[in-house]
Amino acid sequence: MDDIEQWPEIEKVALEKRRELVFQGAAFDERIASNGGLCSAIYTLKLLNYLEVSQCPSLTEIHEDIQHLTSLQSLILCRNKLASIPSVVGQLKSLKVLDISANNLTVLPEGITQLKELNTLNVSCNSLEVLPEGLSKCTRLSTINISKNKITAFPADFYSEKLDLLSMLVAYDNSIEQLSGDVHKLAALKMLDLSNNKLKEIPPELSDCAKLKEINFKGNKLSDKRLEKMVNGCQTKSILEYLRGKGKGRQGEEGADAEGGRKADKGKRQQRKKKDKGAEDEVEELNKMVVKVLHVSDTPEALTVTVSSEVKDVRPYLVCCIVRGMNLKSGNALKRFLVAQTKLHDDLCGKRTIATIATHDVQLIKAPLVYDVKPPTQLKVVSLGRKEMTAELIRQLQLEADELRKQKKRQNIKKTTKELFLEVTSAASLQTCKDVMDALILLLKGKEMYPCLVDAEGHVISFPPITNSEKTKIKKTTKELFLEVTSAASLQTCKDVMDALIVEEAGSDGEGDGPQEPEGSSETSSELIVQQVRTVDQDGSLKVVYPSKTDLCSAIRNLTVVW
Repeated sequence: MDDIEQWPEIEKVALEKRRELVFQGAAFDERIASNGGLCSAIYTLKLLNYLEVSQCPSLTEIHEDIQHLTSLQSLILCRNKLASIPSVVGQLKSLKVLDISANNLTVLPEGITQLKELNTLNVSCNSLEVLPEGLSKCTRLSTINISKNKITAFPADFYSEKLDLLSMLVAYDNSIEQLSGDVHKLAALKMLDLSNNKLKEIPPELSDCAKLKEINFKGNKLSDKRLEKMVNGCQTKSILEYLRGKGKGRQGEEGADAEGGRKADKGKRQQRKKKDKGAEDEVEELNKMVVKVLHVSDTPEALTVTVSSEVKDVRPYLVCCIVRGMNLKSGNALKRFLVAQTKLHDDLCGKRTIATIATHDVQLIKAPLVYDVKPPTQLKVVSLGRKEMTAELIRQLQLEADELRKQKKRQNIKKTTKELFLEVTSAASLQTCKDVMDALILLLKGKEMYPCLVDAEGHVISFPPITNSEKTKIKKTTKELFLEVTSAASLQTCKDVMDALIVEEAGSDGEGDGPQEPEGSSETSSELIVQQVRTVDQDGSLKVVYPSKTDLCSAIRNLTVVW
């Protein structure tokens, strides 16, 4: 029988009408074991939009009353011992993130296919043999991770134009035997990992996925031995070009003279051999990328961010960390990092409407920091490269932009508005200006208070999603970066964006200006140090620490995380 006194967190969430609840680790696992499961009172918290119960091996089932949490946007049930998930999970119509990885699941409920708003599905590290038919109904899916299961094939309806937002498919360490040529219908696909499966062929149609930037087919015994060698050492671009040529050249090759073809191929093979050697060296270097996590207990003066309760109605989610080891001095390293950040804003962050990244020079930060809200008349910020101004001006520009939108004259923003907004946001272009306007309208329309990150001197160093402060701007001389990601969507969204940003910093794109080596070191491996940052509420209770053990996990194959 439930003893509510053993679950003070539930009572606190109910009394304060909080929207986030996290149970994680051994202490909570003991309570779950003694109670015979989760306290039933948890299913009465209908305001919750983020629920996490993780690293609790005593948790073997979730009650069907989970269907009452209709406001849930993120449900994180990873690293437990769940044997099943109730099909009524399909009643969670607002759910955007579902993480049930590292459990004992052998089958997924059909109800998952009813989650129309779902954008992230992680079912990795289970014992699944099949995926449910109907996943194509989840038309907002952008990330699927089914790695480390026993899956032999994708559902028949999986290769569908309906999944036009699916950009990341991670399916390594399964028993998948075939990849259909219909994979080209997944037009938004950017990353595909099918390593360590049972594939014999890679369809040439894969090369028709115009946005595909990263593929991994290592560990498959392909019938085309040349292709097998390429997937173990070459860049994605080279593999796709080979597949493209293989698809187009079949008929021409049938009528070609065999001997002449062999002579022509000999010269090409010699050229490819040189290219492949360089590519293999690059892959070998990538595999040495290391991220070392520095725990808060190892840094007595670790930075902590206090989160005001007022932000819950404006932009409630925040994760932060400190990064050391970046080399921003060499070449265009700083420019490339900023370009990568902009790309994340455009893609993963939905042009700032889903999440926003801010970067700061740690040496210029005056701790402690507070994530708070201010009325537009009092929110003063020195935007990048500009003079101090209040958010009231930005509000007026937002209202004018909104009015122009209604009049369908968005392309004809008058000169004064455009110039002022470009100045406020330090935007590089009119298109960026428009993107920030869109984000501002979505976030702040009807809001009386605006979110901001404030330092110990009362200065605003970040005004998400609009601008950072000149006060903490990063430069080529910056040695330590303070990173923040904010969102109104979910905490998991913040974590996903931060994961992606750290991977970019670690040099996983292979462009060379990644982490710097220690002076006097002869090692070629690169190591990035990520220091945990805690965010706490006004009572000092922990809200989140990043990175945790569940962050920076298995989706990135060429990255090693050292705890």
